[in-house]
Amino acid sequence: MLRLKALGHDVTCRLIRGGLLCAWLLVGVLAPSTAADLLTTETPLWFNADRPSLQAREAVQMLLTAADEGLEPQHYQATDLNQAVAQAGTGPALTPAEQARLDAALTRAMEHYLSDLSRGRVNPSQIKANFSTPGDPAVDIGAWLRTAVREQRLGPAVAQLAAQVPMAAPLRQALAQYRALIHHPAWQSPLAPLPGRKLEAGQTYADLPRLTQRLQALGDLAGGTPAPERLEGELIAALMRFQERHGLTPDGVLGPNTLQQLNITPEQRAEQIVLTLERLRWTPLRQASRMVVINVPEFMLRAYEVQDGRIQVKLSMKVIVGKALDTRTPLFDEDMRFIEFSPYWNIPPSIARHETVPHLRADPGYLARQGMEFVTAGGQVVTRFAPQHLDAVLSGAWRIRQRPGPKNALGDIKFIFPNNSNIYLHHTPAPGLFERDRRDFSHGCIRVQEPVALAKFVLQDDPDWPEERIRAAMASGQSSTLRLAQPVTVLIAYSTVVAKAGRLFFYPDLYGHDRLLARTLRQHAAALTP
Repeated sequence: MLRLKALGHDVTCRLIRGGLLCAWLLVGVLAPSTAADLLTTETPLWFNADRPSLQAREAVQMLLTAADEGLEPQHYQATDLNQAVAQAGTGPALTPAEQARLDAALTRAMEHYLSDLSRGRVNPSQIKANFSTPGDPAVDIGAWLRTAVREQRLGPAVAQLAAQVPMAAPLRQALAQYRALIHHPAWQSPLAPLPGRKLEAGQTYADLPRLTQRLQALGDLAGGTPAPERLEGELIAALMRFQERHGLTPDGVLGPNTLQQLNITPEQRAEQIVLTLERLRWTPLRQASRMVVINVPEFMLRAYEVQDGRIQVKLSMKVIVGKALDTRTPLFDEDMRFIEFSPYWNIPPSIARHETVPHLRADPGYLARQGMEFVTAGGQVVTRFAPQHLDAVLSGAWRIRQRPGPKNALGDIKFIFPNNSNIYLHHTPAPGLFERDRRDFSHGCIRVQEPVALAKFVLQDDPDWPEERIRAAMASGQSSTLRLAQPVTVLIAYSTVVAKAGRLFFYPDLYGHDRLLARTLRQHAAALTP
């Protein structure tokens, strides 16, 4: 074994079959090579003759600026590859073996980067998201890359790949803006505690100048607006805009929740945007031509069509999701296949055990008042109450259901997309809850604010189901189930940052999924560290 110096790098040489074989060790960029690596006859991808091509320098620049995409340049050995490509372009010409080694290293780094850019860094199942893979076969990143380089369109091709992530462009812009604010003087320390429980119009506050400065930096208050001596005028309007963008009641009152959101630093917001970009890379928002998407932290449903790769929102409405403490709505996607009009509510065993049965023991008349009945194992309906019936329910032999009607917990319509969690969309007899800002009140299923509008979207291509017939079926009081001729994909997603109409909105991490994703990404990064 010989140890030599060449071009400023260590070269390990050893005798193989009577010849001398040397393997570049380019400062951690290139792993020790094998004879097969060095004796390859494949045409280099990143070289023109004996020098790195323009596309090689372009590729290295992409790796160096991976942070602009919310990724980590060090994961792709960007600095070392930049040094190696620069030296190969200006120093002594590399041998064919050395050239092959550098060419392979840059290819591997770009394949890794492109995979992360388009598919994300971690498996969504690690983050409690049971999303299906796209219907079309996954793109062969290696073949895609080689074609783009050989056709000399690497830059436009990568830009097009990155643009396929929904909201990618505004989120990248927002990421740069919030990173630029990290050292802004308005965030050198938290805002001062409130003088009382809350600050209302006309009241004074010692930190009004810094509050004014902070709202200007965030774009909620016009630059140059002087800080008032009291909470009033334009500052109240700016505070309302900030509250609207952060999932708060836009009342212009500076209370504890608003103060807490104001004290979240730009660095923390940038991390929230990075997490959102990661989620969007593996959330299948374009896998079908028509979709119904529920964003859990935002408490919103959007129905849209995908045409020529563009998302066109046709419908949006408020929703109520599962309680954060104990009945969280799971994240997954399935096809909606049925609509049930005037549905029965078959009370899940867990709800019956912990809520309905105790209520009936304390108040037997609750059964009749709520339009409930027992159903035996053989399907017989029993409407009268008896204590032994509750025992049969607890043993699993019987079940309790609620008949169609004005008190039915599912309202007058149910949208069914069969899944292992028994989650579905439905209306509600308590629409007042939609007026709350935070709407996690359900046992896991999702209540929709405008069921007729959603039914019209789902049935828009079925001329047999105009709005009048939909409303009549909902009001009939007779349960009926319609099988959809054209199933519609339903996606239950989780995004705490949303770009809407040129503005950025932040929502609380309702179920702690962002914290879990951040921890998983740190573990992923640690595993990549040499």
